[in-house]
Amino acid sequence: MNKTRVLTGVTTTGIPHLGNYVGAIRPAIRAAAQENVESYLFLANYHGIIKCHQPEMIEESTKAVAATWLACGLDTERTVFYRQSDIPEILELNWILTCITTKGLMNRAHAYKAAVDKNITENQDADFDIEMGLYSYPILMTADIIMFNAHHVPVGRDQIQHVEMARDIAQRFNHRFGKDIFRLPEVVIDENVELLVGLDGRKMSKSYGNTIELFLTPKQRQKAVNKILTNLKEPGEPKFKDESPLFEIYQAFATPAEYAEFESNLKNGMAWGEAKKVLAAKIGEELEPLTDKYNELIAHPTQIEEILQAGAAKARVEARERLAQVKDAIGIKSLA
Repeated sequence: MNKTRVLTGVTTTGIPHLGNYVGAIRPAIRAAAQENVESYLFLANYHGIIKCHQPEMIEESTKAVAATWLACGLDTERTVFYRQSDIPEILELNWILTCITTKGLMNRAHAYKAAVDKNITENQDADFDIEMGLYSYPILMTADIIMFNAHHVPVGRDQIQHVEMARDIAQRFNHRFGKDIFRLPEVVIDENVELLVGLDGRKMSKSYGNTIELFLTPKQRQKAVNKILTNLKEPGEPKFKDESPLFEIYQAFATPAEYAEFESNLKNGMAWGEAKKVLAAKIGEELEPLTDKYNELIAHPTQIEEILQAGAAKARVEARERLAQVKDAIGIKSLA
């Protein structure tokens, strides 16, 4: 049976939150459980240092992200689970791809353009304080993807452009050197849950400070959910989806029937406070059974390290082979 290879990763710049779980971790683990899927799942710690220059945070986040995936049920016997920095071939490929990628393509990257626009708005030089990690991020992401010839790359809508760039770069390499070494990856979007909203209704993101962590006590979870933005409507007044992020967050954890009932109850006047209790309980139903496993792994990081090293060993077998093909294609080879 031909299997579909799915690749995804999470940057190591903070403690995982509900947005990471709903948008990346949970879909990846569900996909890995399918018989027709071959999964490559990684900790993107080199991507992490683009934005985070705090070594302690990178280390702590790497441990927390790995423990999260494992606690959430990732089967490492059926998947390749590794840390990006343990695969040096990715960095070699990154440089080779940099040498064939046009500056014009990088100029169109959304993150770079946003940084330029911000500088201009603040009357700074267009490239003020923009580092090459941010500028070249799509090339490293391309190396991550095409090193393992992924068929599908599940991402949020804000990352679609980067996968499209990966296709462009892979195609350019294949055409220039006359070798079909790289598969052109395809974006996969979960149409039911795209980008989870945060406490304030914007995308849930550490940079916005609007996140809810995954592994909390019931009391901590309720306290976090209580911060979700609502209006001043009283109990008994109808409440609608565009008035609070509560609806979308609940939908990410509920069945269609449960969500319909939740929405109906709010339309019929359920109080915001009661709705927040219902939401916190619904999130807890899914996450509380995983919390003990997470805490056990955090307390014993050597268990995590052993799993990551085993995954890296599997990944490097293929990475070495593909990098050898690439080097041969570009003329970097033994003269003997």
